[in-house]
Amino acid sequence: MDLKGKVAVITGAAVRIGRSMALTLAESGADICIHYGSSKQEAEQTCHEIQCIGRNAFAVSADLANSKNAATEIIDAVISEFGKVDILINSASVFENKTLLNSSEHDWDSHLNINLKAPYFLSQQFAKAIHSGQRGHIINLVDWRARRAGVGHLPYRISKAGLVTLTECLALELAPEIQVNAIAPGAILPPPDQDASYLEKRAEHIPLKRAGSPDDICHALLYLLESDFVTGEVLTVTGGEQL
Repeated sequence: MDLKGKVAVITGAAVRIGRSMALTLAESGADICIHYGSSKQEAEQTCHEIQCIGRNAFAVSADLANSKNAATEIIDAVISEFGKVDILINSASVFENKTLLNSSEHDWDSHLNINLKAPYFLSQQFAKAIHSGQRGHIINLVDWRARRAGVGHLPYRISKAGLVTLTECLALELAPEIQVNAIAPGAILPPPDQDASYLEKRAEHIPLKRAGSPDDICHALLYLLESDFVTGEVLTVTGGEQL
């Protein structure tokens, strides 16, 4: 896909990796719909930076915990603003360290609603918006731990494992018009409540002995979007940590 003139909607695009992907796609010629939950100021700043690049951008707020309604609101907003949508990136995520014994029903629902149910209904609305003859891309942000058992982050792991399965199923169901892939980041940014020392400790257990950066995720994103012959793939960007 040539990204010039394409329209992308990115959830959670006001901050962190979502923001980096939005700026990267704008630099490649795309117009961007920035979804945010509560980060209004950051979303407006990201839109301003995109407009300074010379591309169009606008922000839309929607509560992904109310997944189906939020999906309709977001896709309707981008169609109203740009007249079409070509790319959906499901980046917004809840990441909390909950185990079986210390998690509540609220923890379970929030992870499943935002990390899995929202991408499901966003993909549904996106697929309905793709007209005959148009090519589309869906990219889901998953996690390499989704394919490995472990202790901790249990609702999160389950939600991301479901998102991997959704990626593979939709790649079959929506072909050939829509390609569906996923990116599984490793140690890219510290959690919001941690500092750089978090990544330094993680790097000790990574084969390449360093953490990654949002640029590494953006390179993977461009590869998947520009490829016309890759679908149903989970591209792991971890420095080998998944091994």
